[in-house]
Amino acid sequence: MSLQSWGMYPLVENTIIEFQSQKELAEKLALADELIPYGNGRSYGDSALNDTLVHTRPYDYFLDFDESTGILHVQAGVLLSEILEASVKRGWFLKVTPGTKLISVGGAIASDIHGKNHHIEGCFSECVEEFSIMLADGQIQTVKKGEELFLATCGGMGLTGVILTAKISLKKINSQFINQTTIKTKNLKETFAAFEEYKKDPYSVAWIDCLAKDENIGKSLLMVGDFADDGDLRYKPKSKLNIPFNFPSFALNTLSVKAFNWLYYWKSKDGVSKQKVHFDSFFYPLDSIRNWNRIYGKNGFTQYQFILPKESSFDGLERILDKISKSGKGSFLAVLKLYGKENANYLSFPIEGYSLALDFKIEDGLFELLDELDEIVVECGGRIYLTKDVRVSKETFELGYERVETFRAFRKKHNMSEKFNSLQSKRLGL
Repeated sequence: MSLQSWGMYPLVENTIIEFQSQKELAEKLALADELIPYGNGRSYGDSALNDTLVHTRPYDYFLDFDESTGILHVQAGVLLSEILEASVKRGWFLKVTPGTKLISVGGAIASDIHGKNHHIEGCFSECVEEFSIMLADGQIQTVKKGEELFLATCGGMGLTGVILTAKISLKKINSQFINQTTIKTKNLKETFAAFEEYKKDPYSVAWIDCLAKDENIGKSLLMVGDFADDGDLRYKPKSKLNIPFNFPSFALNTLSVKAFNWLYYWKSKDGVSKQKVHFDSFFYPLDSIRNWNRIYGKNGFTQYQFILPKESSFDGLERILDKISKSGKGSFLAVLKLYGKENANYLSFPIEGYSLALDFKIEDGLFELLDELDEIVVECGGRIYLTKDVRVSKETFELGYERVETFRAFRKKHNMSEKFNSLQSKRLGL
């Protein structure tokens, strides 16, 4: 059996290394030539793919929880969903969470994931107190915030070693529900104005119609919110709808995406509306559908996620949305978010500004379109998110990440580049 990425592209054969103890892992690392850690397979591209994978998901014990401080100690294979199942009923929640809870803690650190509250809380590394990691020589090191190995590993895409355990800080909550406000906008100007008006709300995210044209470019539904205070913490995960097979490739096309976008936008009330929603539907809407990646067909898909500095975000997004609309290769999943200041980690994705994430099925002409979008991103001083990427060029990547040479030098100095590599790291020369 081979392990693949969530985007189902590229499909590669691989050897899988599993382990139950640190000693066993060290012995297997010594025998392997080159490998990359692999968690729960939710990165979209080739960042966790290679001929040999270290499968960390089975390394999934809860080690300790300090109820007085909210510090949780877990092995790296524990999923965010498993943390929530144990913590919400006790009144604790993740400080930072992405759009899926089905990722491992090790993967969250390696990607330095971010969520709907980056403008307030920053990346996942902000809540990481320390972690332990096995290096290329089999030695285990405990790493604390601010150390160079911390800066290289958080966002380092598994290229510094195998993360084994982590201590993360949780936040107190008093409800499983979110008080959500939805703002319906007619164009990109209104969308940006709404983000700025509601930027003090801790959580914000916008669905954007990427096929809208002319005066309607950038029309969206902005959802902002915060946890309610009703004392209801009776959390029980709901059963999921399942996509049992790959859809035929023609099922997702310009007409079906247009139909979905029209329905999704117009079913929402005009202006501003308020409602109480469960945190699962607010943070993790797609997690309610098992194997939703199959809707893109057997050829797979990629998510194109980029971020632009705040000063160039409006013009850049307008140009990119116009190009996507004219191409007809729209995405029904198009997510716009506001970000706070950049952190010090060498390869973390966020900078202060706006990011857009779009899912595209793999088809003829797609990568050529994405190359054109890359040109706009570079012109605007932006960058591409490695956790979602499967095709960006080395040149484009380097123009977006000014600390890449520091990362490369650190890897070389500590003999990491000889042991830890992915298809992505080889493509980008990391």
